[in-house]
Amino acid sequence: MELIVLGCSGSGAGPHSPASGYLVRAGDTSLVLDLGNGAFGALQRHMDPFDLDALVLSHLHPDHCADVSGLIVHRRYHPDGPGKVVPLHGPTETEVRLAVAYAPSSDERVATDLTDVFSHRPFAQGPAAVGPVALTSAPVDHPCEAYGIRLEHEGRSLVYSGDTGPCRELVALARDADVLLCESTWSDGPERPPGVHLSGRQAGRTAREAGVQRLLLTHVPAWADGPALLAEAREEFSGPTELVVADGHYTI
Repeated sequence: MELIVLGCSGSGAGPHSPASGYLVRAGDTSLVLDLGNGAFGALQRHMDPFDLDALVLSHLHPDHCADVSGLIVHRRYHPDGPGKVVPLHGPTETEVRLAVAYAPSSDERVATDLTDVFSHRPFAQGPAAVGPVALTSAPVDHPCEAYGIRLEHEGRSLVYSGDTGPCRELVALARDADVLLCESTWSDGPERPPGVHLSGRQAGRTAREAGVQRLLLTHVPAWADGPALLAEAREEFSGPTELVVADGHYTI
């Protein structure tokens, strides 16, 4: 598998990166994990949006799904459209959330139907597949319904934390993964609220407890000290660890 970072800025787009978005290629299959502010523009540098095989949304905060509206417009109104209906894996209320974001008024919201673009499959239905890629999810600790995601293809595995505080579910999901793409939003400290985000230290501890081979840190806000978060993670996890960058390519 190949991971291409469309955006990695936490909580919103930053001056050097869109918000969260990740293109994963496995053979001839292409899927996107999250599509936050600015990520759809980046996606078009790497692939034709009509070739997308699935969209996977970890949760429904804007920095992880705001650019889905742009994808809808592209697939509906581009001269090459409308294209095939795209499988959409996400939380229970994904269809409602995306319709509210897309419709410009309450009257149009009533009539908004996105089934010409997406076929929604809630994570609650259990494991799924995108072509040859096995997709497993687990609920994680965040203020809204949120999931970590595990992708497996030809014996290789990538786990994406989404947004979460420390939790056993993420450790279990990431067990023995080749790569853990893990959020690291703030520095470690007792003042941090539980059940929201991970510090660099907590991300490193999660990687160590899960026994992963490699840790990639993401979701670092524009105002955060990325190198300090990386140093925290390396104090807890001795394996290869780095901060991802927008447009970075990583082999799984």
